[in-house]
Amino acid sequence: MEASVFGSLLDFIYTDSLPLPEEEEDYDDDDDEDQVKVMVQYQRLLAAADMYGLERMKLVCQEKLCNHVRADSVARMLALADLHHCPGLKEACFDFLSSSANLESFTGTDGFELLTETCPAVLKELLAKLATVLIF
Repeated sequence: MEASVFGSLLDFIYTDSLPLPEEEEDYDDDDDEDQVKVMVQYQRLLAAADMYGLERMKLVCQEKLCNHVRADSVARMLALADLHHCPGLKEACFDFLSSSANLESFTGTDGFELLTETCPAVLKELLAKLATVLIF
């Protein structure tokens, strides 16, 4: 575990609030690279929260991640949601992929191939979800 993640974990335990990741202090909302760094940090924080059973911290991280689902990050977030039992994050990813344009963008990424190999059950669940959306 990275020192910054461990520090945030301790801060949360003692203060019941999640400090901003270091990357978010100089965060530029228009800079894709900044967004990626911050979301990766929240993914690490979510994994740490799950490891130590900090459900509230996990929910806070999940909420942050739900607001930043994109075609180039959705595969990683789906795998993370599946691995760490985050139904809210998984649902946000499925909602994002329910748009045909977003789904098409996603299937053209390396993440789609990775998800196919590592989390086939998640893809099966996604297909079932999309099938019900298309039927109704």
